[in-house]
Amino acid sequence: VQLQASGGGLVQAGGSLRLSCAASGLTFRSYTVGWFRQAPGKDREFVTAITWDGKTIFDGDSVRGRFAISRDNAKNTVYLQMNSLKAKDTAVYYCAAGRPIYSAARQSNMYAYWGQGTLVTVSS
Repeated sequence: VQLQASGGGLVQAGGSLRLSCAASGLTFRSYTVGWFRQAPGKDREFVTAITWDGKTIFDGDSVRGRFAISRDNAKNTVYLQMNSLKAKDTAVYYCAAGRPIYSAARQSNMYAYWGQGTLVTVSS
């Protein structure tokens, strides 16, 4: 199983980035996919997640209204559109796949497979 996160980079505050998470080696369309992030010196934080069918989305409080997750099961890919970026969004962003129950979709230990992370740096 491989999850490949990409699309990170350096962007100015107020700008946008789109991250991608490409999966292989698993039945992608049957997995919930989440994005987590970890800033230097901080714990890993839940960002957002989308269920296997794309019908349910879970958002973290800090990104609600600014970030949007979507998926294309035909391409085995999940996207994270990040708008109105702030300096505090600077972190390594990880995608993860799992089968959490809905009440646990924000918990990182519910995800079995993880990508390598992509760095997002927002300059103020």
